[in-house]
Amino acid sequence: MKSRVETDSYGRKKVYDACMEPCAIEKGMRIIGGKWTGSIIYHLKDGAVRFNDLTRMLGGASKKMIDQRLKELEGRGMVIRTVISDRPIAVTYELTEFGRSALDILDQLRVWSESNEL
Repeated sequence: MKSRVETDSYGRKKVYDACMEPCAIEKGMRIIGGKWTGSIIYHLKDGAVRFNDLTRMLGGASKKMIDQRLKELEGRGMVIRTVISDRPIAVTYELTEFGRSALDILDQLRVWSESNEL
């Protein structure tokens, strides 16, 4: 059912049958809109990156925050985590095809942001 908007005699709007589920944009923002999530995806665009290299690329993010976001992305099937050595532990992260599908959107957001700096 589609929501309906009516305006009363005072110009106030009232919505009937409003959708209680998040819209497609909100769902997408929940996936890639978390703090540092878009930047992590963007930095993985060229291939696998070691965890410590990724933390250097994202200078303002803590290792804890990056680890948390990577685990979320891995849980959503957007990132693959690969252990490349046990002692000392070395881990790389790489985008899946699903993760790569967000790159066009993020690049458009980057271009829009750069052209509309306030």
